[in-house]
Amino acid sequence: MIVGVSFEDPGLTSRIRSGVDRVEALLARSVDSPEPFVAEAAAHLLNAGGKRFRPLLTLLCAEFGEPRGDEAVEAAVVMELTHLATLYHDDVMDEAPVRRGAPSANARWDNSIAILVGDYLFAEASQIVAGLGTEAVRIQAETFSRLVRGQIRETLGPGEGEDPLRHYLDVVADKTGSLIAACALLGSKMAGASEEVQRTLLEFGERIGVAFQLADDIIDIASESGDSGKTPGTDLREGVPTLPTLLVLASSDDADAELRARLSAPIEDDALVEGTLDELRAHPAMAEARAYVHAEADASRALLEKLPAGPARDALSELCDTVVTRVG
Repeated sequence: MIVGVSFEDPGLTSRIRSGVDRVEALLARSVDSPEPFVAEAAAHLLNAGGKRFRPLLTLLCAEFGEPRGDEAVEAAVVMELTHLATLYHDDVMDEAPVRRGAPSANARWDNSIAILVGDYLFAEASQIVAGLGTEAVRIQAETFSRLVRGQIRETLGPGEGEDPLRHYLDVVADKTGSLIAACALLGSKMAGASEEVQRTLLEFGERIGVAFQLADDIIDIASESGDSGKTPGTDLREGVPTLPTLLVLASSDDADAELRARLSAPIEDDALVEGTLDELRAHPAMAEARAYVHAEADASRALLEKLPAGPARDALSELCDTVVTRVG
């Protein structure tokens, strides 16, 4: 099993495992620096772990062509470094004390250091992507633009008359879906896959990326162990809207009036957070949220029918199954 996905084909398993090992080695070299403090701060979140879902997807999508040297590995590292850079910045925006079970960079040092380290990681990603050609540079630039626009839209919140749920789903597409879509596109492009395959994988990446984020929304409420990398109820404490809470807020049921009022602002009291989690776990909105994630996973799987049959397509289909398994 690699990054939560098992592969039945021994050849694919060997290639992906080798690729993941090379990604890890290049990631370690990329965050290193002659300045000890920079090296320590840049490696902070990398060493804290993570699913490495983005590199895995990049390498899998390269299987739909003929990988050339280490281009797919370098593309995977570019995407993971870009992702890590956004985490440093997100933690500043959210004032998050914990990331991946460890103190966030802003909590361990301060906001200025966290912002600068995020910038440093993006610069390192840019250096690598420059060696992959102008088209790869364009893809990374467009993706980063969407990431920033998504963060701005999240910060501003929905506009007057805008549906909060639709606004949230658009933000998720920009902040999460866009980067995972870029992983799928770059992986296939670096391997010389056909334009049709690239377009299909781009759409698949965006949909499965959104599904993974929405699954994390559910896990933040349903899990008691912090499987999403955060303490359960973190979003409630920070007043961050998520799929289940937005579904509750959209309800007109009088029985939810008190719960809706509570979800309309950050919940600071620990006992109240625990009580709210218990209420949400038993609320019909959780089943509705799970159904939405199942539908997104099914739509992602349907796209795979356009791709050539083989072990790589089977592995991508299992990624869809993994999304569903995570939320129950």
